[in-house]
Amino acid sequence: MKDLGVQIYAMDNEQPHQELVKCVLVGDTAVGKTRLICARACNKHVSLSQLLSTHVPTVWAIDQYRIYKDVLERSWEVVDNVNVSLRLWDTFGDHEKDRRFAYGRSDVVLLCFSITNPISLRNAKAMWYPEIRRFCPQTPVFLVGCKNDLRYMYRDETYLSYFGDRSPFVRATRKCDLVMPDEARAVAKELGIMYYETSVLTYFGVNEVFENAIRAALIARKQQRFLMTNLKRVQRPILQAPFKPPKPPPPEVSVINGTYSKDMLNMFNSQSYTDLILVVGNSRFAVHRFMLASSSNAFHRLLTIDISDIGARSSSESSVVSSTFGESNTSEFNEDTEYLIRSEQKQQVRMWEQLKRRSSYQALPTSELKKDLYRELHHSIFQSIRILQIDNGRNPCFSQTQTIVYLSKLITSTAMLQCLKFIYTGTLDKEYLDMQTASIGLLLEVRQAAEFLELSPLLILLNNTQTNKSFKNEETINLYSSFMRKNLERLCIQNSMFSDITFELDDGRMHANRSMLVARCDVMRAMLDGDFREAHSNCISLPTVTEYTFHKLLCYLYTDEIPRISVDKCLNLLEFANRLCLPRLLNLVECRVIEDLTRISQIETNEAKTEAVEHCLKLLEPVKLHNAHQLAEWLMSYLCINYNTICKRSLKILKSLHPENQEYLREHRKSKKNIIRNKCNTSNIGTPGTSGQLLTNIDGVSLLRSNPNSVDQVDEETTAFYCHHACAIMFYLCNPKHFNTLTI
Repeated sequence: MKDLGVQIYAMDNEQPHQELVKCVLVGDTAVGKTRLICARACNKHVSLSQLLSTHVPTVWAIDQYRIYKDVLERSWEVVDNVNVSLRLWDTFGDHEKDRRFAYGRSDVVLLCFSITNPISLRNAKAMWYPEIRRFCPQTPVFLVGCKNDLRYMYRDETYLSYFGDRSPFVRATRKCDLVMPDEARAVAKELGIMYYETSVLTYFGVNEVFENAIRAALIARKQQRFLMTNLKRVQRPILQAPFKPPKPPPPEVSVINGTYSKDMLNMFNSQSYTDLILVVGNSRFAVHRFMLASSSNAFHRLLTIDISDIGARSSSESSVVSSTFGESNTSEFNEDTEYLIRSEQKQQVRMWEQLKRRSSYQALPTSELKKDLYRELHHSIFQSIRILQIDNGRNPCFSQTQTIVYLSKLITSTAMLQCLKFIYTGTLDKEYLDMQTASIGLLLEVRQAAEFLELSPLLILLNNTQTNKSFKNEETINLYSSFMRKNLERLCIQNSMFSDITFELDDGRMHANRSMLVARCDVMRAMLDGDFREAHSNCISLPTVTEYTFHKLLCYLYTDEIPRISVDKCLNLLEFANRLCLPRLLNLVECRVIEDLTRISQIETNEAKTEAVEHCLKLLEPVKLHNAHQLAEWLMSYLCINYNTICKRSLKILKSLHPENQEYLREHRKSKKNIIRNKCNTSNIGTPGTSGQLLTNIDGVSLLRSNPNSVDQVDEETTAFYCHHACAIMFYLCNPKHFNTLTI
């Protein structure tokens, strides 16, 4: 026990040539004195939930320096080559308490107030400072603003969520509760003391305020004991860099889930505006040529035969067709196949009556056929093809091409149905994707059909099922979807393959497929299927719509995605997407615009930053009219962060905004206030300080030697701030006779 007492006594002793500094913290209750002491003495980091817990008045005991070795060792610090042991004294915040003992032999006093409580600042001036001067007339005093983080965090959703279920007597901090830096700085100037801000949540200013308090105490001690050589190099307290709130993360832009697969399945089931009939045995499938040609090489070769070339030949027709589909001799086909091709005329006559309901224009008249091309095909799958020009039931002035293809018995109707579902949706019925429910015979039929139709992704999908590798199906479906959408964009949008409708735009014409427009857009369905004039026309006029805008719309309708968008041309597309009631397209445009603006802003030139800011200012109000609310929120966030750039380079555009938007930008701008509003005098030389070293030159960038808690880069306003004060310090250094007028 005796050895333990000796050990504790040894721990309490200061090291050789070590200066003991007593620092007393005073202020109202619940301003954060004890938290600040714990952050420095115990290196204690706290979470937001701990800080928002119910306040319990506490005092940090001074005897912890005797009890805990780590606390004592943390008090040791080297400031300007001077070994210091910092002893922190906590006090009660009650006004009626007697703190005479705490003030005794104090070297520096920190007068604390809460940035979220203006009354605590008022009491600091009216009650606490007179008390300090009564007991410590010559002791340096710092004014310290605690809870600095709440100045920007009071709007944070995470912070506000802690007050949802709490007592109605506990409320979150509001804007009117905040003490602005200028207000606290004015009080510090009036009292003739320095001002610092701290936050135990972000650890901003914690080390700086105590380090500069040590400097002030050592300078005061040097004036009393001027023969102490170890204090000659102690410099005056360093100015604190203005607090820069962390850059808020940009608002998240979400894209609603698409209905592409569902729309494709509906297009297949509804059989609207079909232009191809596949006859498989006794079954007939009404489908769309552009879908089959985009997915299958076999169908693409079949459906892209030059019709005029076929019609111009008689005896050599079969050789032309066989050269397209591969060489074949008559002996390769049995008698049933030959007779099926030759004696199908009666079946076709009966079929016209069945296809009237499936026609693209609600009718397949057997009379007044303008052109009837029929050819036998020497191919293992495709037996014959018939191409008709049929009058449009809605508008007799226009005709539609109807293609009928007869398939051999090598493909069953069940297998063909699954192949068509895969072509439209990229998947099969669930029972075909599980070996426990799938019939081996049906799988073989579908596999054989996929081989003949050259559907490689379908073969991979079936192989995964047969080898119990169903976990790879999703990857296969995604690859097919990507392949299919690229083909649709290339063949249908760029080459206008099998298009049946034309749009007159402001700067040209573009073609599309009615079936895709109707399946993917409700407004287009109402316009083309309803009783509007456009339903009876093959050419529709779209005023105020450009080719650029309509091309992006077609990319979305055919592929469910859109390519890169220029920010200069996005408004017309946003307006068009909003008019067509396509919220997913609206979200995709928002994402593309944000990508383009981000790309421009990342260019490290003033011109690029100015360009990005001007684009945001010009888009801010128009995008709200088109319900692009996510984009508007992102633009607001970007403008708030770059508010200084706006004021310097785009002030005219800023003033043209609606007053409410201007007020929002001013209120939520990034905190870069002008620190110096009036001419600085000698009594206010100690405004915010930081833990760096003031160098002899007055270059704004080199004035600070930052530590981990200080700002790495100094902005222009901070540079001006330090240059101004550096000039004042240089004046006193060059004029020693005026040095006694400088107050801390």
